[in-house]
Amino acid sequence: MKTTLLTTAYLPPIEYIEQCFNSDIRLEVCEHYVKQSYRNRALIATANGVQTLTVPVVHFANKMPILDVKIDYAMPWQRQHWRSIDAAYSGSPYFMYFQDYIRPFFEKKFEFLFDFNTELTTTILKLMGKNFQPTRTNEFILDYTEQEDIKDLRAAIHPKLRNEADYPFKHRIYSQIFEDRIGFVPNLSILDHLFNEGQHLQ
Repeated sequence: MKTTLLTTAYLPPIEYIEQCFNSDIRLEVCEHYVKQSYRNRALIATANGVQTLTVPVVHFANKMPILDVKIDYAMPWQRQHWRSIDAAYSGSPYFMYFQDYIRPFFEKKFEFLFDFNTELTTTILKLMGKNFQPTRTNEFILDYTEQEDIKDLRAAIHPKLRNEADYPFKHRIYSQIFEDRIGFVPNLSILDHLFNEGQHLQ
């Protein structure tokens, strides 16, 4: 089985979680932080369309190693995110089953973005029956094309690419709570699938 290389991600999209079930995962810890990516943002479906939830990070000059990126609590983003999640999914079939496992992450303060993402992703995968034990990179390698045992998805899973016609990640259509208003929306946060469909991706 190939090892899949992923970045850290906040409430990862479904295609990211699918990789965690289908291959061994190695997390990139030697990169610099990349803005406007899933590293600190997630997409959920609301009655008014897709909403982006962004974890604010402490401003820094130039490049910052991903392990050193700190979460900014100057604004009450945790309360705002949970209100948005509750408003979007409180009427979904499985929200009551799983909310008590997810909500504490919007009450406890984590210093570093990477630690927050990793613990949150580990909890979500545990709810879905997967023991998440990723390895970590030891150095930053830009190009893995020479390494046939590595599937590099660091840049492939990205919010700006999700609506492209050639986006390579296709998963089955499932029931969404606002589908009658906004139609089916693919490639959202795993929360959308968890609250609407439950634990199983297949």
